[in-house]
Amino acid sequence: MATAARPKSRRKAPPRFEQFYAIRRFQPTLAFTPNGRKLLFSSDISGQFNLWRVGARGGWPEQLTTYDNQAVRTVSVSPDGKTIVFTADRDGDEFHQIYALPAKGGWPEAWTDMPQVQHFADQTGWSPDGSEFAYSANAETPTNQEVWVRDVASGEVRKALGGEVFAVPVGWSPDGARLLCLDLRSNSDMTIFLDGEELTPHEGDIKFIPGPWAPDGSGFYLLCDEGREFLGLAFFDLARGSYEWLETPDGDVEEVALSKDGRVLVWNVNEDGWGRIHVRDLETGEDLPEPKLPEGVGAFWGQSSLVLSRDGSRAALVWASARRAAEIYVLETATGRARNVTDNMIGGLRERDLAEPELVRVPTWDGREIPAWLYRPKSRGRVPAVMCVHGGPEAQERPWYQPFYQYLVSRGFAVLAPNIRGSTGYGKTYQTLIHRDWGGGDMRDWEHLAQWLGGQDYVDEQRLGVYGGSYGGFATLTCVTRLPEYWAAAVDLVGPSNLVSFSKAVPPTWRRFMDAWVGNPETEADFLLERSPITYVENVRAPLLVLQGANDPRVVQSESDQMVERLRELGREVEYVVFEDEGHGFTKRENQLRGFRLAADWFEQHLK
Repeated sequence: MATAARPKSRRKAPPRFEQFYAIRRFQPTLAFTPNGRKLLFSSDISGQFNLWRVGARGGWPEQLTTYDNQAVRTVSVSPDGKTIVFTADRDGDEFHQIYALPAKGGWPEAWTDMPQVQHFADQTGWSPDGSEFAYSANAETPTNQEVWVRDVASGEVRKALGGEVFAVPVGWSPDGARLLCLDLRSNSDMTIFLDGEELTPHEGDIKFIPGPWAPDGSGFYLLCDEGREFLGLAFFDLARGSYEWLETPDGDVEEVALSKDGRVLVWNVNEDGWGRIHVRDLETGEDLPEPKLPEGVGAFWGQSSLVLSRDGSRAALVWASARRAAEIYVLETATGRARNVTDNMIGGLRERDLAEPELVRVPTWDGREIPAWLYRPKSRGRVPAVMCVHGGPEAQERPWYQPFYQYLVSRGFAVLAPNIRGSTGYGKTYQTLIHRDWGGGDMRDWEHLAQWLGGQDYVDEQRLGVYGGSYGGFATLTCVTRLPEYWAAAVDLVGPSNLVSFSKAVPPTWRRFMDAWVGNPETEADFLLERSPITYVENVRAPLLVLQGANDPRVVQSESDQMVERLRELGREVEYVVFEDEGHGFTKRENQLRGFRLAADWFEQHLK
């Protein structure tokens, strides 16, 4: 009797692109209702960032706004729980307006309607009795972000802190008589104002970042790096006019929250890119159990979502890990029990299908080491690789879920995501190395990274790509113009090409920072042009994809226009896609999918 032939085994097909992006994104903003039973958040569940409400124990969320062209950025709730205040901008233009919405439902009322003014507001804006709401806006002078207070009943507005500042309100005293404000002088220099008077005068780059008030009004918690490389946690005593250290870890304390009764204190420490949540009972002085969260990250690009319920029994935050997209977690502070009240991995991917990044340290030109997250595919033989440079540059690549990286890895690419000089999380000395040195030491870092990556025995050095957005886009353009011998393909998302025109076109409130960050476009034009990718455009060899938002207020469209125009004149291979309804990145899900599909296809076409 003949034996039936065995069917040939088939290799399992890799997941589809859409599966990696079958997630819901969150804005880094959360608010408990006063009774602690529900949470308010902003997510793109509907395809755009809208306002939602979910039970603290989970369940199906309620959608509270139905925007298509506007994106909800921050949310807060009044002390009596009856009014929700949120900010939203339109098509990524970052001219955030303030809206009020009845908690029981209804249609948002615009508290501001100034399309050319930026407004910032969050949970700290509410006075304790709910009669006033503090926010910041550049309504009077476009270059100054000043603090304003609105009388909720009458709608009348008064100025609380004005002048040559970039300031935001950060919390009312428990009796509602005093208002703390933060003035951001740069990414590495911040100071605190109380009732319009500077509370922390200092010289040099020091960060004083105010946190929650003590319930008795005697002072407040703060994050500070005075005399240190990293942000520590301290308490500022108003009677003494000084602060006392509480925690001084070898890593930045990034977030801090306190229950209204002053009993429970929660803070988050950046430990070499990973987040670590600490909880303390201030009545006993004892540390409570560490929350049972997966290894991951809670602070997103320097923005905090950490909140506590009024009685301190629950904390909530947005938390992500390398192989699981961001979720909202609710923590029981007494036990450390943590539960996710959202479930975002809806594409059918399992954690074992995804790559776990390895933290490597790459030696660079000045004796330093560059921390970088390395994602390796399971493919055999020599593989193509993509270096992905984060934005900022004063930000940090961290082990959170990156669907673009994970998709590339699934297609046989290695991905290297470095934290070059200027990145946060490694001390203020490392962070400030980038000041007035765009296209200098950072470029030499990229060269060493390219050499290291190409030197790995599993990487094909002839098939290296580079990708980045914002400052990472500047990195991409610098790599293909000034280090052209290393790259076989590149993708630039909203990257500056000309540091002179870029510095002139930034939002008005940014102009005070540009001399210290990049250089003065009027007095140092030669220096900035010497560092600009556009100056070296004739050197480009790699095929380049450029993605740009038409409404981008930070890196305006002309930055991409001029680069693409010159490349086309030179006959280079370049593809240019402008998203007419986006700004600095993607807010709409359909645009996010289209943009990253184009980027992935570009690398597959030119590197595989």
